[in-house]
Amino acid sequence: MKRSEINEIMAAADEMIRAHGFALPPFAYWSVDEFRRRKDVARRIIEGRCGWDITDYGAGRFREMGLFLFTLRNGRLEDLRRGGGMCYAEKLLISREGQLSPMHRHIVKAEDIINRGGGTLVVELFGSDEAGNFDGDRGGTVWCDGIRRDFAPGEKLRLAPGESVTLMPGDWHAFWAEGGDVLIGEVSTVNDDETDNVFREPIGRFASVEEDVPPRHLLVSDYATWLA
Repeated sequence: MKRSEINEIMAAADEMIRAHGFALPPFAYWSVDEFRRRKDVARRIIEGRCGWDITDYGAGRFREMGLFLFTLRNGRLEDLRRGGGMCYAEKLLISREGQLSPMHRHIVKAEDIINRGGGTLVVELFGSDEAGNFDGDRGGTVWCDGIRRDFAPGEKLRLAPGESVTLMPGDWHAFWAEGGDVLIGEVSTVNDDETDNVFREPIGRFASVEEDVPPRHLLVSDYATWLA
């Protein structure tokens, strides 16, 4: 993805988030220079990979297959492993109308996916086999706003604003928006996007960036190089 495109997506996402009555934390608006000056006091932000995250899954077709994310807070894997402490994470996502977030599952993370406003969020579901592999013939069980719901293989949940689904590790899912863009909330156990995403197809989690203009703000995938 070109950095100019990423900058435009950031600006549009910020406008949509504000339009729905949400506000991003102050570090969302730090310039690159300010982030560099404050990187020592912002160690938890950097280590938790909190911040802007825009991906085309390496396919170069963001409008057709992509996702905007902003990680608001993220706990510690060591707390999760020992069973106490900050074991949770929270994100805001934007799925554009017809924009696919492709089929994947998580190894560790359980998550609530919440339609915070906009169109309808469509979530397609499949189960796993005993090894956690995608099984096109297997359904499963999820919870929708606290109500148990059994799903058939390939069943599509349609979540209106305010509705949610709880997904457990091993629940294969893809999602997209219908009838307008959707602002999505995600509340989960500790998030590790580098190792905890398993995609059905051989695609990448993060975009490759072509630096045609300076960054508006850093992506979480920029931290390792821009803040070194």
